[in-house]
Parts: sequence; C-alpha cells; structure tokens
Amino acid sequence: MRYGQFCPIAKATEILGEKWTILIVREMCMGGRRFNELQRGLGDISPALLTARLKSLEEQGMVVRRRIPGQKGYEYHPTAACEALTPVLVHLGEWGLEWARHTILDQDFDAEFLMFYLERSIDADQLAGSAVIKFRFSDLTEQPNWWLVVDRDKTDICLRDPGRDVDVYFHCSVRTMSEVWMGDRSYREAIKAGDLSIEGDAALTRNISAWLKPSIFHDSKRAPIPA
Repeated sequence: MRYGQFCPIAKATEILGEKWTILIVREMCMGGRRFNELQRGLGDISPALLTARLKSLEEQGMVVRRRIPGQKGYEYHPTAACEALTPVLVHLGEWGLEWARHTILDQDFDAEFLMFYLERSIDADQLAGSAVIKFRFSDLTEQPNWWLVVDRDKTDICLRDPGRDVDVYFHCSVRTMSEVWMGDRSYREAIKAGDLSIEGDAALTRNISAWLKPSIFHDSKRAPIPA
C-alpha cells in the first residue's frame, strides 16, 4: 500500500495501516514472541494472515525472526523501530478511551481475550510464587469457569479444574471484570453494586491490585462507558 506522499504520516501508515498490523505491533510491544502467543492476543486473525503480516513487518525492519534454540519454529522480536511505537500505542489507546467508547458492543467483552490479559497481569512475586485463582463468569453458559494457575514465574490459563486448592474466587460477568481491570469501576464499587463477589485468602483479597496488576489505562482519562 503506497500513498505517493512525502508526508511522514502517510509513510508511517504505509507500514502500519493494513488491518491487524497495529495490533500485532501491540502484542509484540507487550512481550509476545511466539506465533501461537501472538495469535492468542489477536483472536480472530487467521494463521495465514498473521504469517503474511509478520513477513511484511520483517521486510520493513520492524521485526526480527529468530529460530528457537533446540526447537522447531521461530520467535519474533521487535526492533528498536517497533519498540519506539510503544508510547504511540498508549496515546492511541487513551484516544480510544475518550473518543471511541461509543463503538463498544456487548460481544466485545470476550472471556478468552480478558483471561489472556489477566494472565499477563499476574505478579507472581506478590503471590509467594504459587496460587490458583478461579473466575466464574455468570453471563456464560458454555465455559463459565476459568482458572489462573501461578507457579513461580509462569502463569497458565486452565479451562478445567487443575485439582488444586483455590486461593481466590471471583464471581461476576465478563463485562464487570473487564470494567474493573480497565479502571472503569473499582472493586469496591462493583462489589457494592452486587455485580462482583470475591472470596478467599484474606491476605490476597485485601489488596488484589498488588498481585493482579490493572490495565495500563487504569488511570487514564475516559468517556463514560456506554450503557
């Protein structure tokens, strides 16, 4: 895609303007390295399209592909040019919070996407290196139960009971948990409204944000979330 203009906005858009490209950059700037990990953060993108976009970004000097030592497959590492987009992405997200919230639909509150980001937000050091967190989403009829299993520096999403004692239980809708994590509501406000219940180890439930880090947009200015 070429615009035939010397404008730097046009030149940047020639690299970043294709569908999914800016979100691929988002995932890499947030630490995604392997193909499957990138795909998890992107959701509906097809493997063929993700492969094509990664190849294009590699050709543009935004990504370096490296073979995984001792394994099949590759990792994708952002170059300095790619990492320099991090503050741009943050500003874009803040713009979206203020000016694009009217486009949010109910189906945008996706449990798999939410859990992927909650998995990334766990600070294992604050959990003494090990914990099991269970989420039961009241608005889901299929797969209402999700677990985050924390072992040292690794956190995994489980769709089946991992067979270990649960340290903290969350019971709410996907939308409520999304709003709390994003900073639209506090835990206290959601609990007081009857939209969220939290049970478990008192030492953990007293200060959830210490071990479940909120979104980077938690304190950003925003328009009211649509009803």
